[in-house]
Amino acid sequence: MAGTRSPFLGLLPLPERQAITRALRTETVGGLVLLAAALAALIWANSPWSAAYASVRDFHFGIPALGLDLSVGHWTADGLLAVFFLVAGIELKRELVVGELRTPATAALPVIAALCGMAVPAALYLATTTAGGGSSAGWAVPMATDIAFALAVLAVLSTHLPSALRAFLLTLAVVDDLGAILIIAVFFTSDLNLWALAGAVAGLVLFYLLQRLRVRGWWWYVPLGVAIWALMYNGGVHATVAGVAMGLLLRTTRDPGEEVSPAARVAHLVHPLSAGIAVPLFALFAAGVSISGPALSAVFTSPEPLGVVIGLVAGKTLGIFAATYLAARFTRAQLNPDLAWADVLGLSMLAGIGFTVALLIGELAFPGGQTGEHVKAAVLVASLLAAVLAAVLLRRRNTVYRSLYEAENIDADHDGIPDIYQHDTAAEDTATRTDGQHT
Repeated sequence: MAGTRSPFLGLLPLPERQAITRALRTETVGGLVLLAAALAALIWANSPWSAAYASVRDFHFGIPALGLDLSVGHWTADGLLAVFFLVAGIELKRELVVGELRTPATAALPVIAALCGMAVPAALYLATTTAGGGSSAGWAVPMATDIAFALAVLAVLSTHLPSALRAFLLTLAVVDDLGAILIIAVFFTSDLNLWALAGAVAGLVLFYLLQRLRVRGWWWYVPLGVAIWALMYNGGVHATVAGVAMGLLLRTTRDPGEEVSPAARVAHLVHPLSAGIAVPLFALFAAGVSISGPALSAVFTSPEPLGVVIGLVAGKTLGIFAATYLAARFTRAQLNPDLAWADVLGLSMLAGIGFTVALLIGELAFPGGQTGEHVKAAVLVASLLAAVLAAVLLRRRNTVYRSLYEAENIDADHDGIPDIYQHDTAAEDTATRTDGQHT
C-alpha cells in the first residue's frame, strides 16, 4: 500500500527544477546584498554618525500636490517595496499556473504548512502579549518568512540542500507573501479615499485589457504602473498592494512564437532591481535600530517584542513542522526515503527568518515610538536566533545533502540533462513535459 503513496520532497519535474533553480539563484545573491545592507544599517545607526542616519531616513521630498511628500524611509517602504511585491506577485502567479500550487495534490502540503506557519506565530504572539498586558497590534509581525535572507544564510553555510527542499521553502515563502499581502490590504489601511481607489481599480482594469490585447511596450506599462501605485497610495490602501496586483495580472503563458511570457520577461528585468536595490535600501532604513543593552533587554522583557521572538522562533518551527508531519501522516504523501523529518524540522526553523515583510508590518503596526523600535529589534534578534538554530541542524545533515545534490547533478553524457532524469522512468516521464507552459 505504501508503494502507491506519492513521495513528499521527492525528485522535481525537470522544467520545474530549472525554473526553481533560476529563481533561487537570484534570490540568494539578493539575500547576500540584503544581509550586507542590514549590517550597514545597524553599524550606521549605532555609530557616532547615528544622527546623520536619522536625518537621511527622515528627510522629506516628493510632490505635495499629489499627496506624495514622503520621507526617505517611507519612499523605500511604500515605493521601492512595491517593486519587491511586483516580483512576489509574478512568482505567486507562476506557482498558481505552472508551479507547485497549480494542482491540489502538489499544493496541499506546502499550503497547509504555510497557513499553520502563519497562524501559530500569530497565536503565540497574542498569547504572550495578553499574558504580559501588551498590545495585540503586532499579531501579524511574526507571520512572514524572508526567502532571500533564508537563502543567504544557506549560502553563507555552504549547504547543499536538494532542490526539492529548496522548492518547498520557496513555495512556503510564496504562500506567506500572499498571506502578508492580504493582511496588509485588509488590516493596515488608513482613511479610504474612494475616488482614488476607483482610479486605481480602473488603472488595473486597463492593465488587464492591455495584457489581453497583447499590447507590448514599456511606455504603456511603466507610466500606467506608476499611476496605479500613486492612486493606491492616496486611496488609503498600502501602495505595495498595487505591485502585487499588477504581478498577478501579467500573463505567465507563452503565445506561439514568443520566447518567454510577459511575466517572465518582466521578472527577468525587474528581479535584479528588486533584489539588488529596492529591498536592500528598505533594509538600510528599516533595520537601523539601537542594539544597546537596554534595547536588547526590552526585546525579552516587553510583551510586544517578546511575542515577536517567540512567534518567529518557536511559532514558525512548531506550525510548519507539525502541520507538515500531520498532513503527510493522514494523506497519501510519503517522505522521500533519502531524507528524514529532521530535514523538515531544520527547514521549519529556517522559515523563522522573517526580515523584510516582518519589518514592514512592524512599521505599520507600531508607527514611530519606542515600541516600534523594540519590535524591529525583536525581528532582527529572532531572525538571528532562527538562523543559528537552523544552521546547527542543517549543517549536521550536510553530508547527506551533498550526496543527494551531487547525484541530482551528474551529467555524464554532457547533454545538459542530469542523468537522474534519464535513468529513472518515472522521472523521465515528468521530464518530458514541455517547457512551453513554464515561464
